[in-house]
Amino acid sequence: MVSLLIESAEVLKAIETAIPAEAIEQVLGQTDSRETRKRKLPSHLVVCMVIGMSIWSSDSMRTVLKNLVKGLRTQWLKLGQYWRVPSPSSITEARQRLGCRAMSQLFKLLASPLATAETPGAFLFGLRVMAADGTVLDVPDTPANAKVFGYPASPKGTRPAFPKIRLVLLVEAGT
Repeated sequence: MVSLLIESAEVLKAIETAIPAEAIEQVLGQTDSRETRKRKLPSHLVVCMVIGMSIWSSDSMRTVLKNLVKGLRTQWLKLGQYWRVPSPSSITEARQRLGCRAMSQLFKLLASPLATAETPGAFLFGLRVMAADGTVLDVPDTPANAKVFGYPASPKGTRPAFPKIRLVLLVEAGT
């Protein structure tokens, strides 16, 4: 199996291209997710960390943060030089402070088909080429999650460790 290493600077460049800083700031303002005091983990960095967690999905949140800060561009160099990776509990608190509403709003603001009629391979017989894919994710084993999502089937007398979410995606294939 070939391991693909993704350079932090390239990931940040991709995030900046797809998700402009202005959009992140707009959403943080709309959802009251912006921090009220100076923190080690400013909200815009937490947004990037949440996105980075899907890119470096097998790494810990601390490693994702290290990767992000390592790849920060010149306007962030001061932060990159003196910044220390926060504790796991600080990272959890920062994610809770951000909340899911900000990420949901960011998605609604930016997610849209990108292909035009001139994009090669994006349309077939006048229809946009799309692909469906899916996966199953574990969610924390809490009574609320169990009530909403339930547990998958298991042998009689046993119960799976976590409730599950089935995620089905519809993706534009031509871009």
